[in-house]
Amino acid sequence: MPLFRLLLLLFLSVPILEIYLLIKVGDSIGAFPTVVLVVLTAVVGVWLLRLQGFAILARAQQSMARGEMPATTLFEGLMLFFAGALLLTPGFFTDAIGFILLVPFARQWIIAYILRHGVISGGGFYINARGKRHGASSSSSRKTLEGEYISHDD
Repeated sequence: MPLFRLLLLLFLSVPILEIYLLIKVGDSIGAFPTVVLVVLTAVVGVWLLRLQGFAILARAQQSMARGEMPATTLFEGLMLFFAGALLLTPGFFTDAIGFILLVPFARQWIIAYILRHGVISGGGFYINARGKRHGASSSSSRKTLEGEYISHDD
């Protein structure tokens, strides 16, 4: 499925699902408790996000101090940023996804899945978990051009 169609489907279905869930919960517990619950999940989520964000920042700084590239840690930080956006979006479905992304085990599993299946791509190629390039820019589709280079010093 092309990315545009997937995004269109998400942008149409998620708000409809959120409205449906808000109406159902509002019918069950009332309008005011529903609003309080939505605000409470956002506040708790942002508090947990803040704690985990500082922990990820400390891990990234430790990795850089050892001279290592903190790629996985930076990816976790990106996922925490996404979780924060979801938690600040009013609704129960987005809050549930945001809270799932706050669980370190779930975050690491999602990162491993993305790397293993080459979900992230760009420039006509993607790199799998073993670091091997695939796609249009892989070595099997490259053509070698022969030529000469002459430097003219003035």
